[in-house]
Amino acid sequence: MLGLASPGYRRIVRASAWYDLVVTVGFVTPWTYLLLHDALSALGRMLGLGALPAADPMQTLYANLMGSIVVVWSALRIARPLAVYGLLDGTARALFALWQAYAASHDTTRLLWLFFAVEALFGILQLAPWLSRGIGRTTPPAIQLER
Repeated sequence: MLGLASPGYRRIVRASAWYDLVVTVGFVTPWTYLLLHDALSALGRMLGLGALPAADPMQTLYANLMGSIVVVWSALRIARPLAVYGLLDGTARALFALWQAYAASHDTTRLLWLFFAVEALFGILQLAPWLSRGIGRTTPPAIQLER
């Protein structure tokens, strides 16, 4: 098991941030989201997993909001992959995975399961060291927010 202050844990936090940045940057603007939406729908059809529902202005707004926040959050974790960010990101991934599973189980595109797998994997990798030591314990000096 990786320690929270280990370089290996910081690499996991940074790798999850790079994944988020690459996957989410297309959600940031209405124009890039519509291109990404069409590409994901085509991929879903090609793989027999189903297409996304037709894009509308409200869906596009929520995609843009999510994309903007995730891109900024990714940049922070790339620049400063602190262990506490791994805890927060792992928690967010658990929530994302939960809602992806909920949506996928309600007759949406099965393409969501591919994203679910990555969310769950990075969530487990980032939360496991915290859970093994007990989240409620005092944060060691090596991983405090202020340096």
